[in-house]
Amino acid sequence: MATLSDIGVSAFINILGAFAFLLAFALLRLQPINDRVYFPKWYISGKRSAPRHVGNFVGKFVNLNFKTYLTFLNWMPQAMKMSEDKIIEHAGLDSAVFLRIYALGLKIFVPTAIVALLVLIPVNVSDGILFFLRKDLVVSDIDKLSISNIKPKSWKFFVHIAMEYLFTFWTCFMLYKEYGKVAAMRLKFLASQNRRAEQFTVLVRNVPHESKRSISDNVENFFKKNHPDHYLCHQAVYNANKFAKLVRKRVRLQNWLDYNQLKFERKPEKRPTTKTGFLGLWGERVDSIDYYKQQLKEFDRRLTMERESILKNSKSIMPAAFVSFNSRCGAAVCAQTQQSKNPTLWLTNWAPEPRDVYWNNLSISFFSLSLRKLLISVAVFALVFFYMIPIAFVQSLANLEGLEKVAPFLRPLIEWKVIKSFLQGFLPGLALKIFLFVLPSILMFMSKIEGHVALSVLERRTAAKYYYFMLVNVFLGSIVAGTAFQQLHAFLHQSANEIPRNIGVSIPMKATFFITYIMVDGWAGIAGEILRLKPLVIFHLKNMFLVKTERDVERAMDPGSVDFPETLPSLQLYFLLGIVYAVVTPILLPFILVFFAFAYLVYRHQVINVYNQQYESCAAFWPHVHGRIIASLVISQLLLMGLLSTKKAAKSTPFLVALPVLTLAFHKYCKSRFEPAFRKYPIEEAMDKDLQDRSSESDANLKAYLADAYLHPIFHSFEEIQLEEVKVDKKPPPDSPSPPLSELSSPSPTHDAKHHKEGEPSQASQTSHNVQHYEVGQPGDLFHYEVEQTSHVYHYDYESQYHHDSQYHY
Repeated sequence: MATLSDIGVSAFINILGAFAFLLAFALLRLQPINDRVYFPKWYISGKRSAPRHVGNFVGKFVNLNFKTYLTFLNWMPQAMKMSEDKIIEHAGLDSAVFLRIYALGLKIFVPTAIVALLVLIPVNVSDGILFFLRKDLVVSDIDKLSISNIKPKSWKFFVHIAMEYLFTFWTCFMLYKEYGKVAAMRLKFLASQNRRAEQFTVLVRNVPHESKRSISDNVENFFKKNHPDHYLCHQAVYNANKFAKLVRKRVRLQNWLDYNQLKFERKPEKRPTTKTGFLGLWGERVDSIDYYKQQLKEFDRRLTMERESILKNSKSIMPAAFVSFNSRCGAAVCAQTQQSKNPTLWLTNWAPEPRDVYWNNLSISFFSLSLRKLLISVAVFALVFFYMIPIAFVQSLANLEGLEKVAPFLRPLIEWKVIKSFLQGFLPGLALKIFLFVLPSILMFMSKIEGHVALSVLERRTAAKYYYFMLVNVFLGSIVAGTAFQQLHAFLHQSANEIPRNIGVSIPMKATFFITYIMVDGWAGIAGEILRLKPLVIFHLKNMFLVKTERDVERAMDPGSVDFPETLPSLQLYFLLGIVYAVVTPILLPFILVFFAFAYLVYRHQVINVYNQQYESCAAFWPHVHGRIIASLVISQLLLMGLLSTKKAAKSTPFLVALPVLTLAFHKYCKSRFEPAFRKYPIEEAMDKDLQDRSSESDANLKAYLADAYLHPIFHSFEEIQLEEVKVDKKPPPDSPSPPLSELSSPSPTHDAKHHKEGEPSQASQTSHNVQHYEVGQPGDLFHYEVEQTSHVYHYDYESQYHHDSQYHY
């Protein structure tokens, strides 16, 4: 078991590591070559450009203005300057509410820590019962500050029960205020938004097949019949996996063409060449520019043929569609009601925002969804028990004294003071962190198999699995396995009647292990987050070996986003540890406070300067955060009841029985009072927004906007993986009639690869015979080919422009 000296060694190592990370960050962020790594969000928003270098060539990479080094820590006050309203405007509501979780931790645990340290530690120290048990049990100085030091049947347990009530009421009070505030922020955010596609669109799944009617026609007829006053149009979903693979291959060819074109522009006296064999290592040597132009032309032909094949094949249409309505009120009614007497057909829900859609899962049937969820539940259950093996190993490192008594031959090695302090004070937390490293990726893969159709839902489901894993393995598993290892000698040599007493005494002692884990993960780990060592190294490696064009520089700049699947469960584990050990071993609370304060500062900086969120869920994760903090309260109360029962506190334990009931009643009230704001869209709000829109915008603009808002990636062609901007130049005859609603309803090749910027309506018009020009990239080299059908002629003009700038500033 870790002693005070072991905890001191661990604290020294982690504080030194955190300080080194912060110092490295403070210096690296000042260098021009790292500017895109530490301020990518401002580059993406267009509010920051490459810094000008001063002096010679060295100034391009190194900051030679030594005055700036005197203020290298100014990032801390700067991170606190931006108001919450500005953060919402700059980074979105998800980011702002994510930061509020850390602020909530400080609001809960600062008063809790003060009261617990001033009241409970003197009560715990006064008895000294562990002094009489030290021959049988493995104890340390820290354990004398815990409830384990109170002798059985003591009246002092009433103090701990009173503190449990006080801490529970305070936590519930703060949770109530925060839930109400976040719910109000969500409604205000939704009301303040301009017209967005997801406000008018419903995702329909499990569309039934009819022999004489296509999926698209079936959707149109169903909603025209059942929602005649509000149905506007719909967008079918296609299976285009093969097409996506071709697009990715084309991206690589386009990069090589850009690279060789720039190379030739810089050295026009020599045209670049390449070999046509594998990776350019063998084969005939040819002109690189001509070779890649020819390859691109061939890929464009294959893409067009594959695309037309998908559009003509009725089997490529999935039994799902995005159905749009002419009002928010109509969409709300459809999304929040049952559409068919068969509850497994015509399943409707609010559509995710377009960038939040996970297209691969849209075709999964109702039966398959149920089966997948069952199988994944079994797999997660098996995974939890599989991970008990490394957890037990970690606990064996944390409890060397217990192993010494069972295996004395290890004593000469373990007794070396430096090795012992390192093994018990630092290595257990680090080893646990390493074992958990690959887990989020495994759980995300499982969530995708479950069939969720939005990235935000995928991340929330992954976070839920990770939380349950942390609860069972990291918390309960560490306590059970740690207690077994720690008191192994006592369990083997004492009578069975003494085992409950030993467990009751030993559980609070696991605080020493969690203290080391908090310092490794919550101190040094958070400092590593702001250093961004991995993105820094990857950016410069890409810059050295892969970056060929300005577009590649933008891609190499990986801002990342808030890692909800991993960050939220870890954050909730800290709430659990603080709530459980506040009464049992309050000496843990100062370590929790350092984590919340430090993490709040670091993540504020990251949200403002680095992270670029993939989607905006309007704080949809908050009910899960609230529910898991409530679960932490209930777990704390049940563990304290069990602990007091082992202490033979029969007179005081019954006073705790009412507390879990009151806590669950509070949770039920909050769930009914605030959660509907996160699950449903009020008709009153929807109608108010519709009335505002009708006074300013026409229904015709809404038709044009929604017709292409949920274009399947196949229609975006090369834009699917952000190769470059795709523009569609439609030139219908001047006397061409406007399309009827039925033509807008079912997507056809006539509005295949339209592109519109977010927040701007795109114009939708089509005729029985028209010409479409597809321009991909910037003007420069032109590739022209056309595909004629009976009623349409397509001209695909591929153009690219190369900027003759031989220097890049980072």
